[in-house]
Amino acid sequence: MPRFIVTGNYTAGAMKAMIDSPSDREAAARAVVEAAGGKLESFYMTTGDKDFSIKVTIDDAADLMAGLMVTGASGAVSNLRTIRAYTSEEFTEIQKKAGRIAKSYKAPGG
Repeated sequence: MPRFIVTGNYTAGAMKAMIDSPSDREAAARAVVEAAGGKLESFYMTTGDKDFSIKVTIDDAADLMAGLMVTGASGAVSNLRTIRAYTSEEFTEIQKKAGRIAKSYKAPGG
């Protein structure tokens, strides 16, 4: 099943709300991911230029994007970034496939 890493930031309004009324943001993320048809594998609060990072497995990236639209539209998060992640085993298979494809490619001028 495809795996994605999503990072983002909480808005000032969301941070104020979390201070005023602390809540389990992992549970909130899990609810959205599951409603979109995926599984939340991990949830981390992070330092640096991103406030959180989640790892999601989901069959259809479009379903993940729909869930992210919901969270973005809420005004609670911003700067959402999504990247597709591959395990070492998956990447080994990609390398093998590239080797097969390379036989059919001819570079310009070659």
